[in-house]
Amino acid sequence: MQTENITERIVSILYPRRCPVCDDIVKHNEGLIHAECKRVIKPAGRVICMKCGKPLTDPDEEYCHDCASMRHYFDRGVGVFRYRSVSGSVYRFKYSGRKEYADFYADAAKRYLGSVIKDFNAEVIIPVPMYANKQKKRGYNQAEIFAKALGKSMNIPVRNDVVIRVRDTVPMKMLDSSERRSNLKKAFNIRENDVKFKCIILIDDIYTTGSTMDELAREFRRHGVERIFFVTLAIGQVV
Repeated sequence: MQTENITERIVSILYPRRCPVCDDIVKHNEGLIHAECKRVIKPAGRVICMKCGKPLTDPDEEYCHDCASMRHYFDRGVGVFRYRSVSGSVYRFKYSGRKEYADFYADAAKRYLGSVIKDFNAEVIIPVPMYANKQKKRGYNQAEIFAKALGKSMNIPVRNDVVIRVRDTVPMKMLDSSERRSNLKKAFNIRENDVKFKCIILIDDIYTTGSTMDELAREFRRHGVERIFFVTLAIGQVV
């Protein structure tokens, strides 16, 4: 144990950890985030849509407008943070190589959603895959980095070899909800003809309309998966 602590200190000196909120260096004795930065980010909260996990303004409502008016292929999902409070953090995590943020994200997911995730009783965690050429250019898949950190924290196996992305789709932020769904048609391919898992958790960075989760869930349903949940880093708010 002492050797591990010494190794961690050496690594923190050579490759100092960055705060997931302000991106300044976090000293070894400060943990994963600056104390003052904890007040900036906001968890999704307890008053959420019971289907997709979006924060609701009315505590008497069970579902957001989208989930009340449309069919989803997943059973339920939850997000760790409200998107607006962590948008800059998630952007750096995706595009600026801040993979160390994943440890804080996983810690927060366990703290805020640990009991919910445990109740899912999932056999495996599966990150939403990136198109191969896009991942090669970026160097990593942020969903996979978060998935591995969360799996380690929650003691749930992670598999990144079950599904692949076979189409390089248009960035979702450029499309409306209907275009997003059309954009993802036949974008994913399950590698195994006989998927042995009956309950899975899908992992992504952001949930907005649910198009990505629905398309993936639909494919897994076709391959016999009975219960499908998701966890995302950030989730949009009901407007």
